[in-house]
Amino acid sequence: MAENRRNFLRYVDGDLGDKRGSVLVGVRQIHSDVVHIVREADGALDGKLQTADGRAVLEGDGLITNVPGVLVGVGTADCVPVLVVDREKRAVGAFHAGWRGTVAQIVERGVAMMMTEYGSRVEDLEAAVGPSIGACCYSVGREVHREFRERFAYGEELFRVGVGEEEEKLYLDLWEANRRQLLEAGVGEDRITVVGECSACKVDAVGELKYFSHRGEKGVAGRMLSVVGVVG
Repeated sequence: MAENRRNFLRYVDGDLGDKRGSVLVGVRQIHSDVVHIVREADGALDGKLQTADGRAVLEGDGLITNVPGVLVGVGTADCVPVLVVDREKRAVGAFHAGWRGTVAQIVERGVAMMMTEYGSRVEDLEAAVGPSIGACCYSVGREVHREFRERFAYGEELFRVGVGEEEEKLYLDLWEANRRQLLEAGVGEDRITVVGECSACKVDAVGELKYFSHRGEKGVAGRMLSVVGVVG
């Protein structure tokens, strides 16, 4: 895993000559609304926010930073990665939004923290909702349906009922749920990009799964890494 991350960073950085490469900071993800602020004094550039084998020190599901040279990232294999950028204040955020993090409004919380910490204005923010399991494949139980319906006025709109099956199933649209949170936070609709590719069923040119998927690979899957940072 550590070698994969080093290769990933070399690919992201390209040929830097004598310049120092980027440092990746992640979190030990717990399906929460916990967002950490990565400040220069935290020692991220000196590797203090990861262990010797590259594992994250911080526990939570979101990171924001304005430290040049730091990439903040989240790992997913069906959950939604949401990346937010403020080009004016040179600040960024990365959020891991499974259904629990989404219902806990981690994306709205993260945007609010960027506004408080960096003085970000919502009209300056751009966001991307990355590949994850889509409403085509994400069947959930009644308890998840109840959580969303009770938390959001638009909660019912996020679900569809499976048709023509022996047992009725509910399918949740996490892309739309997180897009709606970005809108609720004040991010302009024209500044939100939804990739819209399902990790559980999108295939490549040879018919193999294009993305890692916990459900699509029956629990034995790697992780995709979605990162964003400020150029050093």
